Amino acid sequence: MTIGGIITAIIFGAIIGALGRLLVPGKQNMSIWLTVLVGIVAAFAGTGLAHLFNLKTDGWNFWETIFQVAAAVIGVYLVAALWPKKTGTH
Repeated sequence: MTIGGIITAIIFGAIIGALGRLLVPGKQNMSIWLTVLVGIVAAFAGTGLAHLFNLKTDGWNFWETIFQVAAAVIGVYLVAALWPKKTGTH
C-alpha cells in the first residue's frame, strides 16, 4: 500500500465514520480517531459485502457505499455502547 493509499483510506474512513455518527441517534462518546478507525473498518467491510454480492467495486458503486455507511452505523452504535464513558472527576 502506498502513502497515497493510506491517506485515501484515512480520508474515506473519516467521511464514512462521520456519516455513521450522523445517522446514529443521540450523543456518542467517541473521539475523532475512533470515528476514523470505525470508518476505515466499515469501508473495508462494505467493500467485502459488495464482493459477496458480486458487485463491481472498481470506481464508485452506489450499493458498495450503502454497505459501507450501514457498516459504519453498526460500528458506531457498537463502539458507543461498549466504549467506557468519560466521568467528570473534579
